[in-house]
Amino acid sequence: MWRGVRFLMLNWRDLRNPLAGGAERVSEAYLRALLARGHEVVWFANTFPGAPREEMLEGLRVVRAGGRFTSWLAARRWARGQESFDLVMDQHHGIPWFAPWWVKGRVVAYIHEVLGPIWSSFYPWPVSAVGRLQERWFLRRYRHTPFWTGCDFTADQLRGLGVNSVTQVSYGIDMEALDDLGEKKLEEPLRLIVVTRLAPNKRVDHVIESLRHLRKEGIQASLKIVGDGQERSRLERQARGLPVEFAGRLAEEEKNAALREAHLQLHASVREGWGLNITEGNAMGTPAVVYPVPGLVESTRDRETGWVAEMETPQSLADGVRAALAVPDEYQRWREAGRDRARDLHWDNVLPAACDQLEAWARDG
Repeated sequence: MWRGVRFLMLNWRDLRNPLAGGAERVSEAYLRALLARGHEVVWFANTFPGAPREEMLEGLRVVRAGGRFTSWLAARRWARGQESFDLVMDQHHGIPWFAPWWVKGRVVAYIHEVLGPIWSSFYPWPVSAVGRLQERWFLRRYRHTPFWTGCDFTADQLRGLGVNSVTQVSYGIDMEALDDLGEKKLEEPLRLIVVTRLAPNKRVDHVIESLRHLRKEGIQASLKIVGDGQERSRLERQARGLPVEFAGRLAEEEKNAALREAHLQLHASVREGWGLNITEGNAMGTPAVVYPVPGLVESTRDRETGWVAEMETPQSLADGVRAALAVPDEYQRWREAGRDRARDLHWDNVLPAACDQLEAWARDG
């Protein structure tokens, strides 16, 4: 077996970063799988308050330096003192690492989603407009660099921007899907859940408003919000007077239990690379009602593993919940289909082919 390859992942956050999310969990899975194959792996990320310059996380070497707009310069300086890498993975989150212009070896660009409208969730105009323009401009400059993504919509966007080579590698989860789903009737009072970072682009405020609509329509329902972030205080004010529980960040076992107990998971993000929490909910036998946006329409198969709302409005999300409530027999089929799909997407089924592809890039370019 081909061994001893050196891989470098450039990603703005690492697992210890307080803002780490699904992208970092996915990155960890790939890197640990490469480690298990006997390769050398380094993860270079932005620094954050209190973070050590370098540490080993259960065998995974993490190096940190620089901030949102300077980490690529820090990575370039650091790399000059290192033995060359066989493959550098330049992970894009709105701003790239410019690796093709300073790395001497092979580079693959890794992207979950083209941010596009997400810029407007964090920055006012004209900053948001500049962000969108520079993102598209740099993606075009990367057109001769091979890209790697897990999302159909992202792959199509990249091709539309002139990228010559786009490879899709499925996302996966490490959660074991339930063998026995047990009985869970879709009936009032409904237990709804959202699992996400409380950031502007996740639009948890839309989920809270959808609960308000449901209750105005006489449907008994409560909402559990799992996750934390900069929007929490504002969301807590918005949720006053409603049966909303802010559970914060939960350990994996607690999160799994919360997903298992819920009737439906709601997701109203502006855009996702996939929506890992949707697949994790499916593994626990909980279908989702989601907005019709890139990523979520791939992690949720409409009326097969859940319900895709017609529009990106709280009322439409509430309508999706009400529609699901009207077809309790279909709900049981969604649970089973979602569980089966989540089982297929376990990392054990995804990582071998992903590692084969990364090794091929490192070896042959």
